[in-house]
Amino acid sequence: MKNAKTLCLIATLTTISITSIAQNDYNPIPSSVQMLNIAPEARGTSMGDAGVATSPDVNSQYWNPAKYAFMESRSGVSLSVTPWLRKLVNDINLFYLAGYYRFDKRQTISASIRYFSLGDLIFTDDDGNTTGTYKPNEFCIDGAYSILLSNNFSGAVALRYIHSDLGFQQDDDGFSAGNAFAADLAFYYNKPLHLGGNNATFMAGINISNIGTKITYDNGATNEYLPANMRIGAGFEYELDRYNKVGATVDFNKLLVPTPTYRYTDGEEADDAYSRKMAYYDQSVVSAIFHSFNDAPNGGKEELQEIDIQGGIEYSYNNLFFARGGYHYNHENKGNLKYATIGGGLKYQMIDLAVSYIFSVGNSNANSALANTIRITLGFDLGKAFNMGGTSNGRNNKR
Repeated sequence: MKNAKTLCLIATLTTISITSIAQNDYNPIPSSVQMLNIAPEARGTSMGDAGVATSPDVNSQYWNPAKYAFMESRSGVSLSVTPWLRKLVNDINLFYLAGYYRFDKRQTISASIRYFSLGDLIFTDDDGNTTGTYKPNEFCIDGAYSILLSNNFSGAVALRYIHSDLGFQQDDDGFSAGNAFAADLAFYYNKPLHLGGNNATFMAGINISNIGTKITYDNGATNEYLPANMRIGAGFEYELDRYNKVGATVDFNKLLVPTPTYRYTDGEEADDAYSRKMAYYDQSVVSAIFHSFNDAPNGGKEELQEIDIQGGIEYSYNNLFFARGGYHYNHENKGNLKYATIGGGLKYQMIDLAVSYIFSVGNSNANSALANTIRITLGFDLGKAFNMGGTSNGRNNKR
């Protein structure tokens, strides 16, 4: 019973969508530590989970740490809270703490902590009697260095430690918490323009994230892939007048994890199917990344289905009030996560408050579970707080 309840929890977290699973074409890509795929802050999530090519802010660590090189303020910090899957349970929460410090006009360091509290896990014996409780959790700690490579182009490298404790140590069968290390490589382009007599900005970005070791919960018997990911996007902002600004952005997102090809077939021996499954997980990380672009069983059509699209818009008044909206698209054969988002923000002096909200689209269980998810982010511009000012890079990159 202990294993069954633990595996139920893992299934809930790693494969939220359970509709259409009987369809022959339904083939989502599995990976571990799904916390790494949950967008943790409110601004990007209110624009459909897009943020690799938006204007830089204190939460750029998750979306694209290279954006920090274009921050005007010297330093900042933010805290985000996400009550997760509230339509299913009431005790799962994601917390996100991020901050940065720019120590000259070209170089910035940043860091963040994500902590995923998975509530209470109840263990029972074969008769259904409670034998104990456990509080599983996952967290990651990362740091990044970003540098301005030219007036309009920056790059960044991030390093990450990941700890995933799903309560396996409560078992007597050799299971334990998992640990892994990963890195991100990111670039960002920011080009001020002058269109129709008004200021504008074109932005583009790429972030290849979570490239690192595999993770194991059974002392190396099985090594699972981290959700390595490539996010590419573009954005555009336009000043309507001195007070009003509008912006739009779009991200294309692809997991750099091999497509499963180890399904059982009619008449196949169980041992043969198991061997194919082990061969899938035995690939090296580098080999798995390259195979992820051309290994889908249904060819190029299925490869295209593995690209998620997120996009959104943002309106700001006098850089004080913000209204945002967006849409997240994930193909029905790859998880069927489709939802619309809205949000808003208020910035006053050193304080920046943002809120986002998810509307489900479609009738899948995944969309229903994600509906009504709220994220709240509270940021602080420490440069203003300590009169450190924003040693400008010579651009207007204010949100």
